[in-house]
Amino acid sequence: MEAAANCSLRVKRLLLDPKFEGYKLSLEPLACYQLGLDSAVAEVKLRDDQYTLDHMRAFGMYNYLHLDSWYQDNVYYVDQLGRVMNLSVTLDTAFRKPREVFRLPSDVTACDNRLCASIHFSSSTWVTISDGTGSLFLIKTGKRGDAASEKWEIMFNEELGSPFVIAHSVSFVKSDVHSVAGLLLRVEKDELDAKGSGFHVSLEWVTITEVDQEDNQRYEIFKRRVLQGKSVPHYAAIEPDGDGLMIVSYKPFKFMQDEENQLEKKEDGKIADKKKDPVYYWQQTEDDLTVTIHLPQDITKDDIQVQFSPDHIIVALKSQPPLVEGKLCSSIDHESCTWIIRDNRFKTEGKNTYLAVMTLYYAVNFSIILCIRYSRFSVHLIVFWFQNPNPDKENPPCNAQELEECDIFLEDSTSLCRFDGNTLKITHVVNLGSNQYLFSAVVDPKEMPCFCLRHDIDALLWQPRYDQPDNMWEHIATFNALGYVQASKEDKKFTACPPNYSYAAICECLRRVFIYRQPTPLSTVLYNRKEGRQVGQVAKQLVATLEASDPILGFQATNERLFVLTTKSLFLIKVNTEN
Repeated sequence: MEAAANCSLRVKRLLLDPKFEGYKLSLEPLACYQLGLDSAVAEVKLRDDQYTLDHMRAFGMYNYLHLDSWYQDNVYYVDQLGRVMNLSVTLDTAFRKPREVFRLPSDVTACDNRLCASIHFSSSTWVTISDGTGSLFLIKTGKRGDAASEKWEIMFNEELGSPFVIAHSVSFVKSDVHSVAGLLLRVEKDELDAKGSGFHVSLEWVTITEVDQEDNQRYEIFKRRVLQGKSVPHYAAIEPDGDGLMIVSYKPFKFMQDEENQLEKKEDGKIADKKKDPVYYWQQTEDDLTVTIHLPQDITKDDIQVQFSPDHIIVALKSQPPLVEGKLCSSIDHESCTWIIRDNRFKTEGKNTYLAVMTLYYAVNFSIILCIRYSRFSVHLIVFWFQNPNPDKENPPCNAQELEECDIFLEDSTSLCRFDGNTLKITHVVNLGSNQYLFSAVVDPKEMPCFCLRHDIDALLWQPRYDQPDNMWEHIATFNALGYVQASKEDKKFTACPPNYSYAAICECLRRVFIYRQPTPLSTVLYNRKEGRQVGQVAKQLVATLEASDPILGFQATNERLFVLTTKSLFLIKVNTEN
C-alpha cells in the first residue's frame, strides 16, 4: 500500500507584514441594532453525563447561528418551537423580523438525550438539518431569499441512530446523478476505554443519492462510513466532489473497517512489527525543518543531555549515542540559549508515544525549538539567533527568558489529514506542530471551508485545494498579530472573519465583541511621533458592547456586518461602511 505523503504548508512571504506596528484603539462608534425574538433560541445545555472536554467543545461551545454563505447577510437559527427562523438583511435601518422557513415535524423536547439542532447549507438550493434526536433531513429549498421561488421541501428523512450534529455537508452531481454527503459528529461512550475519558468521537460520513424514478424524485442512503478518534476535530470537511475528506485534529482519526478488513489489517500489522521504526522523521519547507524522535520508556530529565556550540547541536541520552547531532546552517548565539522544563498536561498512550520534536527556522529570525515529552515532564529547548545590526553591542537583541505563556503551545501532535473516499486511507498528512488552530471560515461556498492557524504571532488563513495534490493548501490571507491577540482573550467563545478577510472578530461569552480591522490606507496625513515618519496605513481595534445580559450563543461575520445571537435577541453590528 502506498504510504501517505508528508506535506507542509507553504507560507507566502508577500502576505506577511514584518513591519506591522500593532492595532490602534479606535473610539469611533459602531452602529448596533437589536432585534427581540418571538421565541427563545432552542439552547440545549450539557447533561451531567456530558462532562468531558470533548462534550464541551462539540456541544457546549456550539454556534447556534448559521450563516448562509450562498446568500450573504442571511442567517438562520432554530427556536424552542422547533421553527427554523431566517433573518435576511438588505438595509440596516429597515430589516424585518425573523421569518419561519421550516418547522421540525416532531416535538424534539420530549427526547431526554437530545442535542442541539444543527443546519448546514450544502448548496444554493439544498440544506441538511438534524433535529438533535438522531433524525437527518435533506431539504430542497429552491432559491433562498426569494419568496416567490423559496419552498423548503423534505426529500429525505431517516433515523440514523444516536443523536448527532452536522459538521459539514456538500451537494454534487456525478454521472448525472445528484448526491448529498454529510459529516455527522457524535461523542459516544467507549466501554473499552478504561484509562481515558471513557468516550470516543465518531464522524459518520453519509452519502445520500437520488434514486431513479420516473415521476417521483426520491433519495436513499448510498454509503455510510464511520471514522473514530479520541478528540473532537477542530476542522472536518468533505471535498466538493465527494471524493475526499480533510480533518484537523489533536488525536488521529481512522475508518472503522469490517471484520475481513480487520483481519487483513492484523496480518499487515504482523509484517509491520517486524520492521524497525526509524530513529526520527523529518519534513522540510522553505521556512522550517521539523524532526520528530521516538524515545524509549522510563526516561527521566536527568537522562537527557543537550549541548550547544556556535554551529552545532547535540541531543543525547546518558551513555548512549546521540539521538540528534548536526551542524547548523548558520552561527547561533549559544551563550543566550536556554531550555526550560514544564509540566506535561497531556496523557501518554501506548509504548512509543514519547516524542522529541525539533524545529529549525531559517528565516530572518533564526531559531531552534526542541520539545522532548516523557511521562511527567515536557522539556522545551529554545535557541534564538537574530541578525544583529550592531554586533558590537553588549546587550543581545533578544532575551529568551522574556517568552510569555501564550508563546508556548503544547498541542504538538495536531495534524491535518486528507482521507481518500474510495480507499479510506490517508493520502496527505501535515504535522501542524505549534501552529495552533484558531477558527474556520467560508470564503467561497463552492470551495471547502478555510481554516486559520497561528503562525508565530500572526494568524494565517489557508484555503484547501483538493484538486491540486502537489499544493493542497494555499495561504490566502494573514491577520496580523491575531495569533498573539487571541491568546490574551481568556473569555473568548467564537472567532470569525468575513469572506473578504478585511477584519477578524473575537466574541466573548458575554456582551463584548473585539474587531480587528486590517491595515487600510489613510485619507489624511499622519506621522509617527517617535520617528517623525509619515504613516501610510493603520490597523484599528474596535470594541462593541451589547446591551444584553444573556450569554452569547451564536456569532457570524459578513463583509459589512457582524451577527450576534443571544437567548432572546439578535444583534447586528455594522462593521464596514466602505466596500
